[in-house]
Amino acid sequence: MSKTELEKSAVVENATPTTSDHQLPLPPFDKAAEGRLLRRLDLKVLPILWLLYVVCFVDRSNIGNAKIQGMDQELKLKGQRYNIAVFVFNIGYLVAGVPLSIVFKKTGPKSLCVMMFCWGILVVGCGVVKSWEGLVVCRLLEGMAESAYVPGAAYLIGSYYRKDEFLRRYVIFFSGGICAGAFNGFLSSLIAKMDGVSGYRAWRWIFIIEGVITIAISFASYFFIVPFPEDATFFEPEEKALLLARLKDDGGAVKKEKVPTKELGQYYKDWKIWVAILMYIGAAENANSITGFQPTILKGIGYTATGAQIRTIPVYLVAAVYSISLAYTAEYLNKRYLFCMVGFATIAVGLIVEIVQPKAPGVRYMGLFFMTAGAYLVMPLSVVWIAINVGKGYKRTVALSSIVCFGNAGAFIGTNVFLKKEEPKFHTGFSVGLGLCSLGAVAATVMFVGTYLGNKKRAERRKELPEVLDEGSVEDLGEKHPDFRYCL
Repeated sequence: MSKTELEKSAVVENATPTTSDHQLPLPPFDKAAEGRLLRRLDLKVLPILWLLYVVCFVDRSNIGNAKIQGMDQELKLKGQRYNIAVFVFNIGYLVAGVPLSIVFKKTGPKSLCVMMFCWGILVVGCGVVKSWEGLVVCRLLEGMAESAYVPGAAYLIGSYYRKDEFLRRYVIFFSGGICAGAFNGFLSSLIAKMDGVSGYRAWRWIFIIEGVITIAISFASYFFIVPFPEDATFFEPEEKALLLARLKDDGGAVKKEKVPTKELGQYYKDWKIWVAILMYIGAAENANSITGFQPTILKGIGYTATGAQIRTIPVYLVAAVYSISLAYTAEYLNKRYLFCMVGFATIAVGLIVEIVQPKAPGVRYMGLFFMTAGAYLVMPLSVVWIAINVGKGYKRTVALSSIVCFGNAGAFIGTNVFLKKEEPKFHTGFSVGLGLCSLGAVAATVMFVGTYLGNKKRAERRKELPEVLDEGSVEDLGEKHPDFRYCL
């Protein structure tokens, strides 16, 4: 950005502040009041989003559990048919993710409940289909309905917290998906005992019961999902003023925006979004492979169907502890790149074990622990890293939906390289996963170097401007603001 552009940015907000601006407290803020506010936010914002993500992840991944309970035989999932049923979900994710995320930003967080109701209906549909073609259609539409939930929840969380508070909250939210992986195996093993009830096989009951639960929760959640901060009514006036002041001081969104239709396409010229997508693919491809094929891998190395379901539980629980503890450390040390690389290294160890020890069941089981833990550390880190480096507003909405939806394109690769004829060794699948893991690590390095150099340039240009600039929110200018700095 040129010196002239910086000077224009510096004076954009020099107009007389609004009445609401005058009412906001000024930093430094009272630490005790901030602590009380954060505790209230943690109890109000996170629990319902965490619960909904548990449900979301269960509905997304239950196809892997249904497969080993007889779905493949009844629907004649020969050759790559099962793989197709898995990856069409991600086609729906890819097609609908960005448009529905913009709808979410425009209409507000309550729209997530409507999306949840829709995907619940489609999960039930998976349980009553008569052919594999019907399963494919339901999975495609389910992917579309689910596509805006994770980026929407991420945006909502980020709208309430400062940059240095975002990661630890997002990783707690994200742990809902990890815990769901453990819970799903346990729940599926219980539902499997209904095999034959009302003439339905166990795999059908897995879809039907979990879909009905989703529909019920979608109605109840309407009363618990919070609005955006500027519309929040659950605070005392002093608390809301402090919340908005903290967000404004952090460059946050305290004003409503119109949809910038002319600028939406321009957002994709930002190299950081594409690099973040590559980072996410490096982890998400392996995470999706685990979700879709872990029960099959465990059954193939000697465990029964029920035993395979149960043995997925500790894999996910260890991943939850690993990702939360290291994400907290990353935010505390302000070292996101370093811990991304730790995550990629962990994935690589697990993949190498799977490749070089295909006939050792215990060793391969250990490899799944490494793969899962590493993937579920990198994914939340990469999402938050790009979110805090593009300002807020609609650009953040587009960035979040792009990294989650395009990043899940890794599932296209994963589901097509885990070949039926290689079951349960899946040499090609694990080898491709290792290649994408390496690509993700390279992308993380590019992100780090690019933002580090960008900060140096910004610091030099800032010296050419007046020491005291306007008091306007960084929100309106995003990363164009002279004082904006990338987080590393």
